[in-house]
Amino acid sequence: MSNGSSITHFLLLAFADTRELQLLHFWLFLGIYLAALLGNGLIITAVACDHHLHTPMYFFLLNLSLLDLGAISTTVPKAMANSLWDTRTISYMGCVSQVFFFAFLMSADFCLLTVMAYDRYIAICKPLHYGSLLGSRACVHMAAAAWGSGFLNALLHTANTFSIPLCQGNGLDQFFCEIPQILKLSCSQSYLREVELIVFSACLFFVCFVFIVVSYVQIFRAALKIPLQQGRHKAFSTCLPHLAVVSLFISTGMVAHLKPPSVSSPSLNVVMAVVYSVVPPAVNPLIYSMRNRELKDALKKLI
Repeated sequence: MSNGSSITHFLLLAFADTRELQLLHFWLFLGIYLAALLGNGLIITAVACDHHLHTPMYFFLLNLSLLDLGAISTTVPKAMANSLWDTRTISYMGCVSQVFFFAFLMSADFCLLTVMAYDRYIAICKPLHYGSLLGSRACVHMAAAAWGSGFLNALLHTANTFSIPLCQGNGLDQFFCEIPQILKLSCSQSYLREVELIVFSACLFFVCFVFIVVSYVQIFRAALKIPLQQGRHKAFSTCLPHLAVVSLFISTGMVAHLKPPSVSSPSLNVVMAVVYSVVPPAVNPLIYSMRNRELKDALKKLI
């Protein structure tokens, strides 16, 4: 195959060889997917319907749930269909769509988590300026910036990846279309442009990570200065869910992409991809609702 235009489909990595294990993977993914739909759907509905939750924190949480729903819906349904029907194929345009939407939603997810760290910083370190700094217009602009940054990042990566000539077949060692696996199919040295773009994006994500760390250093300093124990507890309780989600997002991504090549294998790559692409969208609603009394009350009213 001389270039990408001659490829009509890609072959994804199968979860298992036996029919019984394939069906087991289907039911497992179905359970996780339904849990993610239910959890994120309830948060979106509760925030939208309960006027007590019409605050910047819950506005950003609603956007996060939308991104999580989109991210898990990009990869899991196709994997479920392949396991159920015992097939490995995905069309060329289907693969392009998966790469674009996954990169778009995951990039926007991390940008939004950065914005949410800023929201917590203003709420705890500058509470008297919270209303002026985080008005409705400012919140909409910051959320739009997160979505727009993710869209631009995904557009650049997708256009660059699929403009690279592919001459190593069409088999991907992953259960969904992922840029590093597609680059393995590229001709010699033709993938360097995309690698440079990945390095640039990694630098931007590192800047966001540093911003989150600095924000939380300031938050913990301010929280420890609060004289009343009840006030400190409230400050920490509003920050811990976000901090847990950020830690889950970063740790799973780092384990999946920064592991040594010596321990890399197709089966391990699939497990790591499931951990960073499927687990966070399904677990995030549980993390945010576990110790949030306002959200619990809104969900009870909704139910």
